[in-house]
Amino acid sequence: MEFRHEPVLLQEVLEWMNVRENGVYCDGTLGGGGHSEAILKASGGTARLYGIDRDENAIRAAEARLKEYPGFRAIHGNFHDGRELLTEAGAPKMDGVLLDLGVSSPQLDTPERGFSYHEDAPLDMRMDRSRGITAAEFLNSAPEREIMEVIRDYGEEKWAARIARIICEHRAEKPLATTFDLVEAVDAAIPKAVRRRDDGHPARRTFQAVRIRINDELDPLEQALRDFVDCLAPGGRICVITFHSLEDRIVKRTFKTLENPCICPPKAPICTCGRKPSVKVLGGGAIAPSGEETARNPRARSAKLRIAEKLDRKG
Repeated sequence: MEFRHEPVLLQEVLEWMNVRENGVYCDGTLGGGGHSEAILKASGGTARLYGIDRDENAIRAAEARLKEYPGFRAIHGNFHDGRELLTEAGAPKMDGVLLDLGVSSPQLDTPERGFSYHEDAPLDMRMDRSRGITAAEFLNSAPEREIMEVIRDYGEEKWAARIARIICEHRAEKPLATTFDLVEAVDAAIPKAVRRRDDGHPARRTFQAVRIRINDELDPLEQALRDFVDCLAPGGRICVITFHSLEDRIVKRTFKTLENPCICPPKAPICTCGRKPSVKVLGGGAIAPSGEETARNPRARSAKLRIAEKLDRKG
């Protein structure tokens, strides 16, 4: 399978990353290498770029795609461990970091990965298939309350309790094994009239929630953002693309805290906590894709880009 993925918000990323010749960059969510290739091209092929991905298929595809760029280095791992991985690779301070937090098109479009509710396939959902439990193993073993909380908290699904109960009823008769087994449980839990009114597939929130749980996508995100900011050189920028509100809230909150870390009482005449800003937030908030891009690539509809620039705190 050819690992091809149309990079989202590409022009916006290039604009805000402020790519320069001989710069040092990190694509913490490498995917098929689309964003990385554009950054390397924008540098005139002179940049060093470290690409991190937990999906070995993505690593192989990116290495083949970017073999003409001597400054490219692929690293198999999770961007949550980005600072450690970059240190192990001997990387210097970065001029730019990109994190594209979406699931790549090849992962969605490859049935055996188990991410899609449109294809009947093994219920896997692991981004790194060399480790961790599958979605089937989680759904067939977790307590009903835990499943409910995952679907409620990570999918923002109001029918979470019913869905969890039906999943447990179904697995008592036969363990869930495929994506359509999970779709069937969701269909049985959500009233038909509600499903007809739903703008989109009724199982999409449950699939999102289970995928987030299986890949531990949210809990380590704030620390990962802080670690990557630490990896930036003064004036370096971090660009983060999110695809759902849970991720975006974490990115927004973390950038805001790094920009204004003071914990003194609001009415205090002077700051006594000693906490200094480490970034300046750029872009005036979240940047959305253009109408032209969403028409060309509907999967970009929910994307948001946020940017922060590392401050020089010397002196």
